[in-house]
Amino acid sequence: MAEDKRKSQKAIRRTKRKTSRALTERGKELLFKGKSLDELLAMEFEELLKILPSRARRSLKRGYNSEQEKLHRKLQERDSVKTRVRDLVILPQYVGKTISVYDGHQYQTFSIKEEMIGHYIGEFVQTRKEVKHSGPGVGATRGSKFLPLK
Repeated sequence: MAEDKRKSQKAIRRTKRKTSRALTERGKELLFKGKSLDELLAMEFEELLKILPSRARRSLKRGYNSEQEKLHRKLQERDSVKTRVRDLVILPQYVGKTISVYDGHQYQTFSIKEEMIGHYIGEFVQTRKEVKHSGPGVGATRGSKFLPLK
């Protein structure tokens, strides 16, 4: 108590906030729109559609194309899948599965987590590399204009 009087009220609130946040992050399971993974798995498809983002909802209402349908069936059967399909919406049934997605150059592997529900598979595989520039070339600066070419 004596220490609390020496601290400002703002500092006391800050420490309470930090300790409560740490406790909730440790013991709390991840929720998607207020629902746990078990609740999401138990839901009917129509109920699940209502809580998904609008773009994913529209995509699922239109139905899968042949490639998406094939990938959906493979994901239900196996734990690890290799694919080039990037436009499949991640459903709760896919959590824990491992997918290798083609990025245009090679297959990148990742595991599906609860936070990924409602997103597309392609969002988690980067297709472009970061640009890395080297030093300037001949003619790039005025001083390099007169360098002898080897």
